[in-house]
Amino acid sequence: MSSTVEAKDDRLQVRLNAEAKAVLQRAAHYRHKTVSQFVLTTALAEAEKVIRENEAVALSAADWKVFYDALSSPPAPNAALRKAFAKYQKASE
Repeated sequence: MSSTVEAKDDRLQVRLNAEAKAVLQRAAHYRHKTVSQFVLTTALAEAEKVIRENEAVALSAADWKVFYDALSSPPAPNAALRKAFAKYQKASE
């Protein structure tokens, strides 16, 4: 996090029951944070985890080799690919 002060213009409101609020307050207390700080940092960490899980691709060693080999030595274009490329070039003129 940068040392500069950032303006906080956006707001997120959450409705919750008394029990949920008490749990959040208790957890925030253990982390020496306000409830808002605790909820924000925890939610952001979980959001980043979910994004990584859904946007990152993990390959086994064998799959990585196949992928790398395909990138390093791609096959020659076949007739369908040449036809598609010609169609693309014509459309972009």
